[in-house]
Amino acid sequence: MTSSPDIALSVEGLEVIFSDASGVVHALSDLSFSLASNSFATLIGPSGSGKSTLLRVLAGLVPPTKGQFHFYNHHDKVGLVFQKPNLMPWRRVIDNVSLPLELNDIPRENIENQAHELIKLVGLEGFENAYPRDLSGGMAQRVAIARSLMQDPVILLLDEPFGSLDALTREVMGDELLHIWQAKRKTVLMVTHSISEAIYLSDKVFVLSHRPG
Repeated sequence: MTSSPDIALSVEGLEVIFSDASGVVHALSDLSFSLASNSFATLIGPSGSGKSTLLRVLAGLVPPTKGQFHFYNHHDKVGLVFQKPNLMPWRRVIDNVSLPLELNDIPRENIENQAHELIKLVGLEGFENAYPRDLSGGMAQRVAIARSLMQDPVILLLDEPFGSLDALTREVMGDELLHIWQAKRKTVLMVTHSISEAIYLSDKVFVLSHRPG
């Protein structure tokens, strides 16, 4: 596969098949698409159509049964944000954000400087020393987004990041996400069940249908 400066990700003939109590499940079948560099794309479709499975494949958490995908960049680091922020309750905001780099051979001062910048970017300046129990749902999700950006990922994968938030907070977070995207210019692929949210946030919408089996 040849590289292209205009393409961040290409997926070709991707299939994911697994077995559960009901039998053989075709989670994804012959899926192909590409994402332009620095684009914001959303992925919509009914429950069980494979949206979350696709994100987990791209994040390296689930191996594809068939097909391939390729990141056109010098690295394949991926940022992944789930519906639940999954913060460590005993760690402060700055410590949760710093976590992805703590195992690397990077001076603590450099890690904290980067964490402070990202905390400011997501609108949580002044909450560096707060604990997850002190945060609202929207604030906790901001921390999760900042944490996902710590390793400078080539692509940011968001799996229903606002799904557990109330309607007003969800709208505010959508605007904040656009602000973050415009500031960092990352390639974004976000799963959502909201068609209006998909249209508002993204420049490209992918639709997955019910799985074939």
